Amino acid sequence: MRYDCLIVDDEEVLAETTNEYFNMFDLQSSYVTSAEACLAFLQQHEVSLLLLDINLGNDSGFDLCKKLRQVTQIPILFISARSSDDDILIALNIGGDDYIQKPYTLSVLLAKVKAVLKRYGTQTTERQTLGFGNVVIDMAQNRVRAEGQDIKLKTMEFKLLCYLAQHKNRVLPKDELFRKVWGDSITGDGTLNVHIRHLREKLELHPHDPQYIKTVWGTGYILEDRNG
Repeated sequence: MRYDCLIVDDEEVLAETTNEYFNMFDLQSSYVTSAEACLAFLQQHEVSLLLLDINLGNDSGFDLCKKLRQVTQIPILFISARSSDDDILIALNIGGDDYIQKPYTLSVLLAKVKAVLKRYGTQTTERQTLGFGNVVIDMAQNRVRAEGQDIKLKTMEFKLLCYLAQHKNRVLPKDELFRKVWGDSITGDGTLNVHIRHLREKLELHPHDPQYIKTVWGTGYILEDRNG
């Protein structure tokens, strides 16, 4: 999955608020709160721009930037409450493309990010949507709607649903779901079963007799869509 922007900031409330604002204005965004989570996220997703805080708990945004510059040249905009000239010079000299001081105005920050993405020609211009039955999945906004109503899914539930919908009408072995959704081969059956049950409870009219998300005993699951 591709994102326009990844926010890396250990101030979770601020990161979440910024993320929600960006997505509200059609900038496909997500956030993490640590350097480790950032590296893991980038292994799983394509990202066009990073908003990177300097202070990341026990980690340093400067160190993370240096690591990233060894493998990618995507724009990195530093965001920090630190205002010394030394910090700004370090940020720019190690590969940062801009330095934005906190507190920032969300509208101004959005404009800066969109300007950089436009300059690099990397902003997502079309929303990716998937669907089956009365369910519509907006991958750009991480939203799911059924019968016109928003359905709240947890992160892994959303990832699992997207993968099922992308490969609907095909039997998906459990091992494939473990690798493609969870990113490993050691996730247990119990974890997968719970996520499948939650999706059925939220999306199926009769969860115990599902119309779409069906079990293929001894193998895995299939999202069955007779119209698709």
